[in-house]
Amino acid sequence: MDLRLAGKVAVITGGSAGIGRSIAHGLAAEGVDLVLCARDEKQLAEVAAEIKDVRVVTVPADLTEPAGADAVAGAVRESFGAADILINNAGTGSEEKIMTAPDERWQMYWELHVMAAVRLARALAPGMKTRGGGVILHNASICATQPLGYEPIYNVTKAALVMFSKTLANELIGDNIRVNAVNPGLVMTGDWVKTAKLLTEGTGQTWQQYLQKIADENAPIGRFATPEEVADFFVFLCSERASYSVGSTYYVDGGWLNVTT
Repeated sequence: MDLRLAGKVAVITGGSAGIGRSIAHGLAAEGVDLVLCARDEKQLAEVAAEIKDVRVVTVPADLTEPAGADAVAGAVRESFGAADILINNAGTGSEEKIMTAPDERWQMYWELHVMAAVRLARALAPGMKTRGGGVILHNASICATQPLGYEPIYNVTKAALVMFSKTLANELIGDNIRVNAVNPGLVMTGDWVKTAKLLTEGTGQTWQQYLQKIADENAPIGRFATPEEVADFFVFLCSERASYSVGSTYYVDGGWLNVTT
């Protein structure tokens, strides 16, 4: 299937690892030039070196600060003038209890999962409009609907991101800018490994055993997805082949979602 994406410009936050890194490779394979943002400059350079045949601009920035979004927008303007695609993928898991988590921890996740997406949409949507339209995608989580008990802040902020995605879609579709969200389920990323190691420390259970138990108990498919499997869905949504997909939230979860919740 020809996705007709060659020559487009895509911005991917959290583009140095996990799903974001796989999306970068997937879009590059379709001929899309990239602006990748993450905090780790070394990892960004590694991704850029892996990708051939398209232009890759890297922006080391912390998106919990307004200056981070400004840096990304500035790089887009300087290198390409405007972008056609924005994928708000930056995010990380959490582990806390509501009764003991301080305000600062809530604020950090709010800034990363919600305000970074708000700021980048404000900065980049006008340029998309001048190019005749565009695509904005939000990488949320199944936890936006079906929360995990050990990460309440993550659950809440991802739910807010999904609602932001829907309201932004309604606001921008008149400018031919399609906005959608994706709620992945179990994806074998560094965050899952980090959390599993934290939760199994000193228990006698390996982190690998813990993750397989999670898959067995929650995903009818019986395994975690690879980042590439989720990235392929993002790449499709970026294309005109998904031109009637607007304001929706898609679950890529191996059957985990319990529709009765």
